[in-house]
Amino acid sequence: MGYLNSVVPSASQVPGQSDSPVSGGGLSQNGKFSYGYASSPGKRSSMEDFYETRIDGVNGEIIGLFGVFDGHGGARAAEYVKENLFNYLISHPKFISDTKLAIADAYNHTDSEFLKSENNQHRDAGSTASTAILVGDRLLVANVGDSRAVISRGGNAIAVSRDHKPDQTDERQRIEDAGGFVMWAGTWRVGGVLAVSRAFGDRLLKQYVVADPEIQEEKVDSSLEFLILASDGLWDVVTNEEAVGMVKPIQDPEEAAKRLMQEAYQRGSADNITTVVVRFLEDQVGTSISGSG
Repeated sequence: MGYLNSVVPSASQVPGQSDSPVSGGGLSQNGKFSYGYASSPGKRSSMEDFYETRIDGVNGEIIGLFGVFDGHGGARAAEYVKENLFNYLISHPKFISDTKLAIADAYNHTDSEFLKSENNQHRDAGSTASTAILVGDRLLVANVGDSRAVISRGGNAIAVSRDHKPDQTDERQRIEDAGGFVMWAGTWRVGGVLAVSRAFGDRLLKQYVVADPEIQEEKVDSSLEFLILASDGLWDVVTNEEAVGMVKPIQDPEEAAKRLMQEAYQRGSADNITTVVVRFLEDQVGTSISGSG
C-alpha cells in the first residue's frame, strides 16, 4: 500500500521472495511468550510486505523483537528496514537504560542509512513499520505509517499504535508547516502521491514524510493476553475487535496469525497481508500450577 498506482507502477517480484503464503512461530527460552506469523501476497502480483520475529539476548536479558514492514514503490525499503532496524536497536548503548530513546534513534538512523543507499536509484521506495519490543515486563510498541498494533487486555481490543494518515489534523499541520501539501487523489495523499504521512525512505517527500516513530509502552501483566501486529492488508477489512475475537480462542499463535491472514483474504483484501501474533504466557502458567492444588 502507499503510492498512487498511476504515479508508480507496482514492483515486479523480488528474487528470493516467496509468492505463496508462509507461516511459522516459536517460543521464548524463558517460556514467557510464544509468537507466530503468517504472510501472503494476497491478490497482489508482487510482494512488498516483510516481517521479523526474533529473540535475542542483551545484557543477560531475553528480548523479543517483532516487526511488520509494508513497502511501497517496490520492496527495497521494507527489506532494508527488516534487515537493519533491530540490529541498530539492540546495539544502541542505551537500549536497556532508555529504550524509548534507543527506538527513536534506531528508526531515524535506519532511515538515513537507507536513504544513503538509495543515491543511485531513480524510483522512490518507502516502508511503514510497526514494531514491538519485549524487555522484561515492558512492551514497547513503535510505528510509522499504517501497519497497526493491537493488544488484548482483559478481553478488550486496544490499539497501541496510531495509523499515520495525511488527513489527521496534526499530521496535515506538520506537513504544511514543512512546506508540503495534502490533497485528495482517491484517498488523502501527501503531495497527491503518498497515502501515509510517516514512513522510512520516500526520499523525494522526506521533508514531509518523517520516520519519527510514535512509541507507546504497556506493562506485561496477567491482564495482557496477546498482541497483534499486521499490515493494512488485514486492517483494511478487519476491525481491531474482530481481530482480537478471532485470535482469542486459538492458543497457537502461528495458527492465529494464519486465521487472520485467511480471513482478510476471504473478505476481499486487495493488498499483501502480513500478521504477527505474540501470546503472553505467564498468567496461564501461573493459573495451571495454582489450579492443580
